[in-house]
Amino acid sequence: MTADKLVVRNRRATFDYEIEERFEAGLVLTGSEVKSLRDGKASLAEAFVQEDDGELYLVQCHIAQYPFANILNHDPLRKRKLLLHAEEIRRIIRRITEKGFTAVPISVYFKNGKAKVEVGLARGKKQADKREDIKKRDAERDARRELRERNR
Repeated sequence: MTADKLVVRNRRATFDYEIEERFEAGLVLTGSEVKSLRDGKASLAEAFVQEDDGELYLVQCHIAQYPFANILNHDPLRKRKLLLHAEEIRRIIRRITEKGFTAVPISVYFKNGKAKVEVGLARGKKQADKREDIKKRDAERDARRELRERNR
C-alpha cells in the first residue's frame, strides 16, 4: 500500500485479528462522501466486509455528512460497493465462507486521487494471543526507552 493520504486506520483490526492476506479495493462513493473523506471524517470502528449476490460491500463504515452538500448529502452508514478483480472477489468469498475467516477493512486512503480501502482476510485472535502481543509491544517499548536513556 502506497497511500498518498491516509484517511482512517482500523487499529482494532490488527489487534483483534491475525491478518493473513491483504487486498486493495476501490470504493463506489458519492461526491459528498469523497469531500468528507478528504476532510478525514470517517470511522472504521464498526465496519466489516459483507458478500451480497457475488459482490463485496463495506458495511457500517461511518462517513460523516459533508456540511456544504445541502439536500444532496449521503446516508453516513450506507453500504458501499467494493471494486476488486473478479478472481480476488471469488477468493475472498471462498475464504470467508470457511470457518474462522472474516474480511475486515484495515484502512481507507487516497491513492492517485482515488479512494481505496485495504481489506484483510483475517482469523480471529484468542485472548491469550492478544495478551502475548501486548507483552511483546511493552517489551519493545521498554527496550527502546533503555536505549534512549543510555544514549543520553
